[in-house]
Amino acid sequence: MPRTRRGFGQIVRLPSKRYRARYTGPDGHRHNAPHTFETTLDAEAWLTDERRRVGSEEWTPPLRRGERPRKALTLGQYVPPWLAHRDLKPRTREHYASLLDRQILPAFAETPLKAITPARVREWHAGLDPGRPTLRAHAYGLLRTVLQTAVHDGEIPANPCHIRGAGASPRVKQIRPATIGELEALVAAMPVKYRPMVLLAAWCALRFGELTELRRKDLDLTNAVIHVRRAVVRADGEVVIGTPKSGAGIRDVAMPRPLVPMLREHLRANITGGREGLLFPAADGTSHLAPATLYRSFYKAREATERRDLRFHDLRHTGAVLAASTGATLAELMVRLGHATPAAAMRYQHAARGRDAEIADALGRLMEGGKA
Repeated sequence: MPRTRRGFGQIVRLPSKRYRARYTGPDGHRHNAPHTFETTLDAEAWLTDERRRVGSEEWTPPLRRGERPRKALTLGQYVPPWLAHRDLKPRTREHYASLLDRQILPAFAETPLKAITPARVREWHAGLDPGRPTLRAHAYGLLRTVLQTAVHDGEIPANPCHIRGAGASPRVKQIRPATIGELEALVAAMPVKYRPMVLLAAWCALRFGELTELRRKDLDLTNAVIHVRRAVVRADGEVVIGTPKSGAGIRDVAMPRPLVPMLREHLRANITGGREGLLFPAADGTSHLAPATLYRSFYKAREATERRDLRFHDLRHTGAVLAASTGATLAELMVRLGHATPAAAMRYQHAARGRDAEIADALGRLMEGGKA
């Protein structure tokens, strides 16, 4: 049987005077056309199509005799193992699952991965609630991440998520840090047992989950240092103790010396359980404090300071701005706050620089007043 040698594949003339085309695929196996051809031009056309598919990464092995075609892998089939194999914090895993179940899979669960086109993604994104920009950005970012993994797995040739800026959302709430006077009033309005917690949140910029997992052994009052080693979160209705939010969250935080006497008194009057005793436990003295329990007191206290906009997490922002206002460098802020990247710490430096401009304006008014 004569064979025609080519750069890609072979064409063989059969005794029946028809032609068979075949080639060696990326998998190393030889693949024949599913049928023979009447002319060499027809055989050439089939090889040309196969070569184009191999070059564009659309190629899949042709079915062998008796083999049934494999059903296209859908996003709904791809997501469960994707999520199971990710190394995620409990709260992050819960957040991803919620985004998938409520925002992504209702639109794409039955869609084959290869059928998710840029146009389909744009249509889906446009249908998300524009009144919830953060949720919208998180959903888009998660879909993009899932599909990028599918690219790496060889399931799709390219990521169809190309909407510029869709993964970022503007800050919906502009945070106004508490002044020192407002902070003093807030602490005075809190129950005595929670006052040290508010002060540590503000002056040491600790997260709620870090504060509620602090134990007696984590305080070095002689050297005025807090050893942040763990944090507690609530996920799927359960309390989970783990490492802090970011990899840089395990850190030692120096506290202002005036806090030490109050913490000594707090340990003496409120804490049981020896070195393992929680600094800010629930009412039973051993369980972790629930956010709702603290917020009942915190919301009343902020009413007394006329700062109804102030959230507990804003105290961490307050502490970060106070630290930046002392001249702390970006690297020092990152260490103190437990940030793994500079982006978040830079926000506080910007805020501190804004405060410096206010101070300069006030000084200018004093100068003008002196001349008058």
